[in-house]
Amino acid sequence: MPRPRSLTAHQLASAALTVIDRDGLAGLSMRAVAQQLGMSTMGLYRYVSDREELERLTVELVLSAVDVEPPNPDASWRERVEIMARRLRDAVGAHPAVVPLAIAHRQHSLGVLRWSETVLAVLTEAGITGERRVVALRGLLSYVIGAIQLEHLGALSGPGTITITQLPPTEFPHMIETARHAQHVSADHEFLGGLALLLRGLEASPDTP
Repeated sequence: MPRPRSLTAHQLASAALTVIDRDGLAGLSMRAVAQQLGMSTMGLYRYVSDREELERLTVELVLSAVDVEPPNPDASWRERVEIMARRLRDAVGAHPAVVPLAIAHRQHSLGVLRWSETVLAVLTEAGITGERRVVALRGLLSYVIGAIQLEHLGALSGPGTITITQLPPTEFPHMIETARHAQHVSADHEFLGGLALLLRGLEASPDTP
């Protein structure tokens, strides 16, 4: 009988990510990942104790692609936060189905923790501290995660926007007009424009919420 091959955490996570990218998060199972690796389901349990551990490995693989080095200190704090937000969006946006896992396992992910530490350092330098800094970090994470989901599940360029333009004009005049403009807004314009509004609001907000 052949000796079982050794698998690294990277190989396990890569197989799980392949399954998620191909079949969506609903398709992730120990059996599916085992098949992707060309092994039995029981054989997979030699490496991970359960699906939750596999999910954590997958989240870490995706988030390890995020550059967490502090941006150029000569840039303004808003520019540096924008850079960090774009880095997170690029890494997670490449695998949008992983978003729910990233939320569920964020406390265990070194990628998220290091990204957050860098962002918190920038906010602190900008004089944003205490409870205000808590709200700022959560707001930024919420915005980036929400933007990724909207971009991939309900893009402005998608059929949903066209459907809105066909609503009864007497009932939804503002929705229809907004949808017509939305057809010309790119994903980057939407993301960066919304982020700029968030950062301007944060800059202008008082020390306490």
